[in-house]
Amino acid sequence: MAGNPIVAVHTTNAAPPGGHYVQATHYLDTLYISGQLPIHSDGTHSADQPFEVQAGIALSNLLAILKNAGAQTDDLVKVTVYVVGIKHWPAFDKLYAEALGAHRPARAVVPVLELHHGYLVEIEAIARLPRQI
Repeated sequence: MAGNPIVAVHTTNAAPPGGHYVQATHYLDTLYISGQLPIHSDGTHSADQPFEVQAGIALSNLLAILKNAGAQTDDLVKVTVYVVGIKHWPAFDKLYAEALGAHRPARAVVPVLELHHGYLVEIEAIARLPRQI
């Protein structure tokens, strides 16, 4: 097979994949982070926790994967957030702003009826990679 390799990215500091996918893939200078549910890095679930706790766990997973790939929040290019009920948007926006500081990547917040395991939030992202993994 010709061309540049697609490299799977994995860290034990984020939730392990629950299906046929990887935490992230690295291709050329771009990192594609799979949707992160609020599952702890040891695989324990938190669907019974309040939205703010769930959002914090999902963000922590995303940031752990980003860090493992050699990137930081300033390298985020696009973030997509799925929330059960748009009523959670203000709480998410506050946590997100605290996590990202002054950096403001492109973002979409998509209200959905439900997510797997009864979760209230899922976050996926695309980031640039400043160096090769």
